[in-house]
Amino acid sequence: MRRSPARAERPRRVRPAPAVVHRAVRVTAAACAGFYAFRYGLDRPASATYALFAAVALGVLARVEGSARTRARTILWTLPAAWVLVCLGTVLAVHSWAAALGMVGVGFAVSYGSVGGPRMVGLANGLQLLYILPCFPPYSPEALPQRLLGVTAGLLLLAAAELLLWPEPAPPDYRGRLSRAALALAELADLAADACAGRAAAPGAVTSAADRARARLDELRFSRVPVMERPAGAGAVDRALTHCAAALRYTGPQVLRILRLARPYPGAARLTAVTAQALRAAAAGLPRAGPGPVPDTGVLDRELAAFDTARAADAALPERKGRVRPALGTAALDSAEGARFVVRAVRVGRHAALPPDETPADQRPGPFWYAYDPAPLLWWRRFRANLTPRSVAFRNALRTAGALGAARLLAGGLDLSHGFWVLLATLTLMRTSAADTRTTLRPALVGTALGAAATAAVLLAVGEHPLVYALALPPVMLIAFTAGPALGPAWGQGLFTLVVALVFTQLAPASWRLAEARVVNVAAGAAIGLLAGLCAWPRGGAQDLRRRTAGLLEDSADAVRETVAVLTGTGRPGGALRRARTSTLLTEAMYAQYRCERHDPAGDGPNWQAAVLAGQHAVRGAEPLLARIPPGTAAPHRGGARALLGHADEVAAAFRRQAAALRAREPAGAAHPAVARARAALVAELDGPPPVPGTDGQVPLHAVDVAVWLAGLLDDLQQIHEPG
Repeated sequence: MRRSPARAERPRRVRPAPAVVHRAVRVTAAACAGFYAFRYGLDRPASATYALFAAVALGVLARVEGSARTRARTILWTLPAAWVLVCLGTVLAVHSWAAALGMVGVGFAVSYGSVGGPRMVGLANGLQLLYILPCFPPYSPEALPQRLLGVTAGLLLLAAAELLLWPEPAPPDYRGRLSRAALALAELADLAADACAGRAAAPGAVTSAADRARARLDELRFSRVPVMERPAGAGAVDRALTHCAAALRYTGPQVLRILRLARPYPGAARLTAVTAQALRAAAAGLPRAGPGPVPDTGVLDRELAAFDTARAADAALPERKGRVRPALGTAALDSAEGARFVVRAVRVGRHAALPPDETPADQRPGPFWYAYDPAPLLWWRRFRANLTPRSVAFRNALRTAGALGAARLLAGGLDLSHGFWVLLATLTLMRTSAADTRTTLRPALVGTALGAAATAAVLLAVGEHPLVYALALPPVMLIAFTAGPALGPAWGQGLFTLVVALVFTQLAPASWRLAEARVVNVAAGAAIGLLAGLCAWPRGGAQDLRRRTAGLLEDSADAVRETVAVLTGTGRPGGALRRARTSTLLTEAMYAQYRCERHDPAGDGPNWQAAVLAGQHAVRGAEPLLARIPPGTAAPHRGGARALLGHADEVAAAFRRQAAALRAREPAGAAHPAVARARAALVAELDGPPPVPGTDGQVPLHAVDVAVWLAGLLDDLQQIHEPG
């Protein structure tokens, strides 16, 4: 039945998600249980305060995701860090300058710890609060045992609430996305194998399977994955899952290329069928719950070797001088290589043994270098690699540390009552760009002002009756923690203002001026956050995304040129591929931050995701070529080597032109015509006779492999000018 226009125009009521309500119930129960037990049962106000704010810190300010057991385990693992932070804050509260310096150090360390993965990102704000709370007067080191007791009780109660009150099932994780993508590619590879075997597919089957594969691969993009589900940690397992996603994205276009070039070719049909089997085995071994057997590359390795031998023999026949079959064989070989990388990444993720690293010493580190290093070394490398102004995590840590240190100095210098509210406002309202901070500022201040007005009215009406405040605290806290995520920062700040007033009126007598102090402190903290955003990288990730992406394309150009020089024997490794791999990681981090910020869609420029993928494909395509083709054997003749190197120079020049266009902010609709010309030349060469035939008429198959890779990179560059 159709709705009437008047009924259809009514705004829909915002209903908080059940998960938000359940989390609010858990935090409210843990915070109030600890607060009431210490405040009224044991008469320990300090312990009551810390029990309540510890539960709020880890339950509201922090983002702890996963199943109920995972969340409880994460909360318990933070206990030692919470003790250290409370001890530091208590000791350094002796002087304002000491507390401010400690705030700078703690702010930087906790924020910079986000390079360790999403869990640290989610815990950062909560851990910051555990230092902020004790670093303000009164300086009372004798109260440290009570503070530690309260923090411990609050976190234990929160962990128990996670397990007992509406325990939530584990959310879909990244492994499931990888498994579904591998299965979709396996289905597509089966159709490609049938096409190479001369078996026609049902009408629309290829199109449908290709659409499903593209959709599943698109789900792997970090911009489409919740922050807490991203495998962005420094350990080998997270690195392997990320590598698996990159290998799947590389394999997809190769399978589609087989379908475009498909014609009867028994060897390619068999290899592609084995590729589909390997992808299915990888998909079965990926899920966390009930995974299948650990996949192995034995069968795929044997088929790759047999196909390479048969392909060389087939290319030597006089009637096989055309390049269509070699190009088809290259696509089948590349898809199988991609599947082998997927299987090896799954094995690393399952802690299965890998064969010794066979990468030549002058080309190391190889693609799976992380599988051979201990976990502490991997973490150290991650932290060391980000100690540079080019790193998003480093810059955000500097911004956070400076803002919180300045807020602590201001609160101490002006002797603001409840000065920790200044730091709390700075922490919760500051964003990675001035525009985001400014956008959040207005509703937060309006909400705080309205909440303060309501607080003043309540304090004037009720007066000094702690029982009323004690009865009102749980429902108001529950509403605040539910309405904030559902209705926005205005509601969150306003209701939280009422919550803190209800808490502090139970600790000491308070007047309506408590509401006034709340408004002043929040305004001061918000102003400091805004100034920090204006003075330190005010445009956030958008400021440097263009420059960082241009740098990635330039590093990729060097990697392409060096790879072809090594394969043709006209040059030696110089670390360009390693630099391109590092540049890819930095650009991915910059793009991830950019996706989290508000920005003007009209000023987005080109397809940034396509630009990042172009750099990824340059690296991921070079790795299997260097692993499969011995140095100096890509072209058996000097003329062929010069021709391949010339094509590599054209592709590298295209990458550099695109980088220059990004730096110059050229419109996203006009691709450089030289890119199209270079691609047309490569395609014409692949479809025509070899430029330098051997004396025996043999087609240089490795040259075809390299040429197909170069043509694919030019395709990637063209995609940068498509809509994002």
